[in-house]
Amino acid sequence: MDEAGAFGLREGTTRPPFDYVVQDPAMLARRFATLALLGSAACHPHAHASQSEPPPAVSATSLSSSTVAVPTPIPSAAPSASSSASATTPTFATDWCLPGLTPLAEDVCYVLPPLPLDHPRRLLVYLHGIIPPVPDSQQQSKVEMAVLHACTRAGVAALVPRGRRGFGPAGARDWWAWPTSASVAPSLVARWAEAKRALEAIAGAPFDRTYLAGSSSGAYLVTALADRGDLPSPAFPVDGFAAISGGMVGAGAADRFARGSPRPFYVGYGTYDETTTAGVRALVAALEAAHWPVRAAPHPLGHGTNEVYLDEAFAFFDSE
Repeated sequence: MDEAGAFGLREGTTRPPFDYVVQDPAMLARRFATLALLGSAACHPHAHASQSEPPPAVSATSLSSSTVAVPTPIPSAAPSASSSASATTPTFATDWCLPGLTPLAEDVCYVLPPLPLDHPRRLLVYLHGIIPPVPDSQQQSKVEMAVLHACTRAGVAALVPRGRRGFGPAGARDWWAWPTSASVAPSLVARWAEAKRALEAIAGAPFDRTYLAGSSSGAYLVTALADRGDLPSPAFPVDGFAAISGGMVGAGAADRFARGSPRPFYVGYGTYDETTTAGVRALVAALEAAHWPVRAAPHPLGHGTNEVYLDEAFAFFDSE
């Protein structure tokens, strides 16, 4: 099966109180001066409309291309590695990150919930399935919301990088997807490593564990990288893999896995997803033959990602 055919399925204000007493006459004078200015502005509403009106809300259904400010990171278990961070807040014009996720760059979103004190600092890098190049598609929403919800529950940070166009299957060739060829893989991994370093700077400390997971098109890339021995690597260590609704290995995969570096490998798939069942079962068999820690997790679902897979993968990784 060629690369495109292998992943041809689509990834299904409140005001403050003003009744306190002002003790300082100077402060009182300043307050009346402020009120006078506000009264003047009220007499000329059109001249000051752009300054006084709140910005329109951006919803998941209306988001197209918005400039989103990176917020102050949520406090994590470890103190900040530096107290002299730049006061400049970077912004990125992107339609890749839906509300709830924060842009790290134009092509990478992140999730940074509070990281629990009783666990290692964990990071998930999640590779999506094929996604149409339009804002707020059903496929994009399904992936990003699953990652957001599962990672928030588990206290796991996440990166959701965007794939590349031109590698999709017939009928969706120009969609965002993941190439699996060995010639392209190094540049993809280098981008993930760069994004990981940037998120560690925001989080204030390095991550102790890094997991690589993907669904559909992303799952085929995850398995290709593990099968060829491209990952884990010194530049991008991986402490656990997860392939969801996809994954395929060729002849001799068990021997190649046996020569590699065993890592916990979660394989989740839907029993109604007949087109990927054979491939994921072959993947599980090869991993078991090579004595890798593996968990096969069939669910009565169709094709694509689901929060249950990530919930189970995190629990599996924690147990190993």
